Amino acid sequence: MVRNLLGSVLALAGATAAVWSPFRAWYDGRHGRHYRLGDLFSAGGVTNIPAELFASLFLPFAGAALITLAGLLLRSRLLVALAGVIVLAFTVLWLIRVGQAEGNLVISATPTNGLGPGTGLAFGGGLLLLLASVVLRGRGVRAEPVYVPPPDPAVPTLDGPPTDYR
Repeated sequence: MVRNLLGSVLALAGATAAVWSPFRAWYDGRHGRHYRLGDLFSAGGVTNIPAELFASLFLPFAGAALITLAGLLLRSRLLVALAGVIVLAFTVLWLIRVGQAEGNLVISATPTNGLGPGTGLAFGGGLLLLLASVVLRGRGVRAEPVYVPPPDPAVPTLDGPPTDYR
């Protein structure tokens, strides 16, 4: 019970961090909700064209949060792990595409120059979801009782002492 409670808290914290991350600065002060989801998969790469909320990085992270909630309600470690993989995959894909567009990635102490806290929240949220899937016990497999027929009295057994002392 304690493992499920701790795993649930980790999963909810990871999902919250992932959903909150698009509302923070990701790179050079630009928020994650301003990156178009289609830019991650297009040949042109990441552009400066702003995105609507549900056409941005928010969409896969909100989907991962819903998968996390379903995983917690169904006590499915696999669904929670899937949500963590989705968050990490989109974060790494975004890092690759921005690195290609910019030529390099800069890590800076200020959110207006280089990688911002939104990237860290998304990456940390994905890791928390994966950690939660390890901590959760899941449903478990319930073993059904095995039927053992009673012994047949007509069949001799080897349970007693020998009766033939020749």
